[in-house]
Amino acid sequence: MAHVQPEILESFKLMWNLYPSPVFLVHKDRDILATNKAAQGLGINAGIKCHSLCENQKVCPGCKANVSLKKNEGVRQLAFSSYSNMFMDGYWIPVDGVDDVYVHFGNDITEYVKPELLEGQK
Repeated sequence: MAHVQPEILESFKLMWNLYPSPVFLVHKDRDILATNKAAQGLGINAGIKCHSLCENQKVCPGCKANVSLKKNEGVRQLAFSSYSNMFMDGYWIPVDGVDDVYVHFGNDITEYVKPELLEGQK
């Protein structure tokens, strides 16, 4: 598994630990390096591949991590997740000054999506 400096892990914890949705610090090889309290509350901890959460053996089809790391900028993706049956507002954000590491999270926005959009997804 990839490693990152302890101060990066501490900074992640300070910034994201109380965020109400699961947040992951991830290496480009998709190893989860750290998780916040919301993720830990769901039993998601560091040391696994992020795509294993969706029962995938390889990178998820909608993943924007490579784009985000290549451009060195945050990327946002709105999508319906058939795995969780939710509309997600997802983000991949490179960690400034740290090669190949990004923060990833998604917010469930299903309750804000027009009902007619939900009809076509279920």
